[in-house]
Amino acid sequence: MPEQISIGGVLISRTAALAPMAGVADRAYRLMCRKYGAAYVVSEMVSAKGICYSDRKTAALCTVTDEERPMGVQLFGSEPDFMAEAVKIVLEYRPEIIDINMGCPVPKVVNTGAGSALMKDPALAEQITAAAVKAAGGTPVTVKLRAGWDENSINVTELARAAESAGAAAVAVHGRTRDQFYGGSSDSSVIAAVKQAVKIPVIGNGDVTSAEDCLRMYRETGCDLVMIGRGSYGAPFVFREIAAALSGEEYVPPTVEEKMSVMLEHIRLMLDLSEKSEELAMHEARKHAVWYMNGYYGSAKFRGRCYQLSSYAEAEALAEEFIALQRERGAE
Repeated sequence: MPEQISIGGVLISRTAALAPMAGVADRAYRLMCRKYGAAYVVSEMVSAKGICYSDRKTAALCTVTDEERPMGVQLFGSEPDFMAEAVKIVLEYRPEIIDINMGCPVPKVVNTGAGSALMKDPALAEQITAAAVKAAGGTPVTVKLRAGWDENSINVTELARAAESAGAAAVAVHGRTRDQFYGGSSDSSVIAAVKQAVKIPVIGNGDVTSAEDCLRMYRETGCDLVMIGRGSYGAPFVFREIAAALSGEEYVPPTVEEKMSVMLEHIRLMLDLSEKSEELAMHEARKHAVWYMNGYYGSAKFRGRCYQLSSYAEAEALAEEFIALQRERGAE
């Protein structure tokens, strides 16, 4: 297997990338995943129309730091003209790649005709991609897709071909339909079908939570790169595990002490990068604390306490208590 792939001339290690996740994959999250080996990261979803109207919050989402590169900025929208204008604005932030979201299942996005709603209108999807490619002036444009709108309209190969015809440099495919949201199972066969249907690189996404899952995705679909979303929740180490498996190196899973140390590092980074007060920033950190504790003895009892955290000192104390519980449990 080649060690790198090229997406429009952007070289990316062929291990695993971090998927764009609104409300989750902020800069702190991306930096943590890059530290542990994510080959490529993408911004949270950004409104094309919001950028065009100079939305301050939206513009902040587009900033790319050197530590995050190679990085893509993901846009969503349903109008080619707004998409083209947004691409021109985003280019000022010098992302390696511009990604167009045609897979988000959330009603507030779909109801605007964007996200996975575009799966129902291949012609418009192609127009939006073509407008973005023209405006990008050589910066690679990729498209994120789902299997289809529902089980009766699995049309991702048609959308992928349309994206390729419009000049897209790659497509990412999540193996679920819009109707599935994040339930049920991701169907890797649709990713394999897209790989057979187009000549541009195909990125596989869905239900990858371990090195074993990642290698299976590569093997079963023939995809060029694997992308991980929810499988990285509280587990940036998954990227290190995958890199080790692909290189034949031994991987030692983190101990509970290491996981809590990384959790605290992640929270500190969130606080350092936030313009909000410590208490408000901690509100956003709470779900991350829960994810780092998931899977351990007693984690359900700690979940409620994680959602009460209002300071870093409280997070430190909770982490120490959690470690003590695991040690006690191990001694039984």
